[in-house]
Amino acid sequence: MLAMTRLRSVVFALAALALSAPAIAADAVFPPGSRIGIAPPEGVVVSKNFFGFEDAEKNVAIVLVTLPPEAYADLDKTVGADSLKRQGLTLETREALTLPTGKAFLMIGRAEVDKVKLRKWILLASTPALTALVTAQIPDSSKTAYPDKALRAALTSLAVRASVPVEEQLSLLPFKVGELAGFHVGGVVPGRAVMLTDAPVGTPQLPGAGAEPHIYVAVSPGAPGQASERETFAREAFATVPNIKEVRITSSEPLRIGGQAGYQIIAEAKHPASGATVTVVQWLRFGGGGHVQMVGLARTEAWTESYARFRTVRDGIEPK
Repeated sequence: MLAMTRLRSVVFALAALALSAPAIAADAVFPPGSRIGIAPPEGVVVSKNFFGFEDAEKNVAIVLVTLPPEAYADLDKTVGADSLKRQGLTLETREALTLPTGKAFLMIGRAEVDKVKLRKWILLASTPALTALVTAQIPDSSKTAYPDKALRAALTSLAVRASVPVEEQLSLLPFKVGELAGFHVGGVVPGRAVMLTDAPVGTPQLPGAGAEPHIYVAVSPGAPGQASERETFAREAFATVPNIKEVRITSSEPLRIGGQAGYQIIAEAKHPASGATVTVVQWLRFGGGGHVQMVGLARTEAWTESYARFRTVRDGIEPK
């Protein structure tokens, strides 16, 4: 129940954001990094700010979001007039659909944001691999350019691709990943971070999520002003690494990484889910008023081989 409550919260949050492996249709467009796509209505372009499409001049946005496949059944039962009303949306219609991807339902409602009246479309679709959420906002002033027929055709053209090419996923990052060292991409946060992992494909990936060897690379603002402050900065960053306990730092030292100032921390810890003893390395590379954080984790018995792979990934990270 807690997981499903969180999923509902995700849906509502994404709906609010939009307000401010089946056959793929030949005309479907997939935003970079997205497994879901649609044949967008004429007038919108792929957004550079979110997974979806937009017409900035007319304040039109179509947002594409993927959720776990098990989310659909719960959302089908719980998302309705009352729940949407709490999000500032007055439901007009809700209808069940059967799409090439599977079961779906489409809701249309009205809202007013910053004194702008608009119509909101919400499509939730079930597929074997994922639940697709597609939301569209159309201000009343833009309804002539984006009539109901065009919006319905676009949303119901939903298509799903089996996977996102690795090169496409990595293109969303603000840095280059020169070497994968045998890992596969477990997840990407566009513009910020990537997880490389040995975990089976489809396993939820978060920093420190599993005891399988994996390395998380993220770029963040902020850097110590003086060299003497780097150790404190690195230890504070290491303290944010999730899903490890009983941490014992065994090594803490400055070093050069890719010709730039850096800092390394190595520690032993316990993995809370499996109870396994793990070894963790964090590298920080400083430059340009920010830093790159690289965190590698592996079971201690596999550490020697994993550490070599982590270093290969580390040495292949370059700014774009």
